[in-house]
Amino acid sequence: MVLSERKVVLMRFTIISRPDDHSKEVSDYLRRRCEETGWKFDESDFELVLSVGGDGTLLRSIHEHLDKLDHISFVGIHTGTLGFFTDYTDKEIDAFIYDIRQDECNIEKAPLLKFSSPQKEEIFYALNEVRIESLLKTLSLDVYIDGEFFEHTTGSGICVSTQAGSTAINRALQGAVIDSGLNVLQLCEIMPIAHKSHHSLRSPYIMKSDRKILVKGEDLSLAHAGYDHLETDLNGISEIMISTSDKYVRFARYRKYSYLKRLKNLY
Repeated sequence: MVLSERKVVLMRFTIISRPDDHSKEVSDYLRRRCEETGWKFDESDFELVLSVGGDGTLLRSIHEHLDKLDHISFVGIHTGTLGFFTDYTDKEIDAFIYDIRQDECNIEKAPLLKFSSPQKEEIFYALNEVRIESLLKTLSLDVYIDGEFFEHTTGSGICVSTQAGSTAINRALQGAVIDSGLNVLQLCEIMPIAHKSHHSLRSPYIMKSDRKILVKGEDLSLAHAGYDHLETDLNGISEIMISTSDKYVRFARYRKYSYLKRLKNLY
């Protein structure tokens, strides 16, 4: 009996690799195997980004292609020290090729945060979190949610994370890990200071994803805004608005996705 092979959905793809020798070797093998399948490698016109490295490489891939997010998707191949977002390891390239020959992928969408300021025209985006932070100067900040005063916080800053970013810096701040599929934002203070004349919530606050968080204070000029692996200074800034954007990262899932398994691998 002759078994018929499922027709492969052809893709135009590109590869972004971590710049170490091993990742480059994996990238070369991955490209060759994908092209043998019939996929076309194209660095300028592509539908799929194959990120070879760790979570940092994947974040870099996303930020390099913010203007193309509406029509591209991502797959992570893990060769780094942390691969929470990656679906395959460097020893599973042949398994990836097998999977793309079987079924079309499922697309999982993760919304990006955005933040901006009336004093600065540029809009910044983040998959994991936005951090207003300073390790050299104590920050005194007022936080408003949907225009309503929420709290005055004194410390090293605040962190606003997405569901996807709940396992990143948010987790290091003792924030809650959020199950996949829940569209929420989480606010954590960074090293808050409390005494008899001042105290803030000091607990993670999880809120609906359509909330808008306004951070105000003259001390913002002394801080930096960290967004994923990037940062920008806040010179001349006195208020920042943080909210969920209309941009999404599309992850192409060619194999069964288990969030619980990824969590167990994390700790």
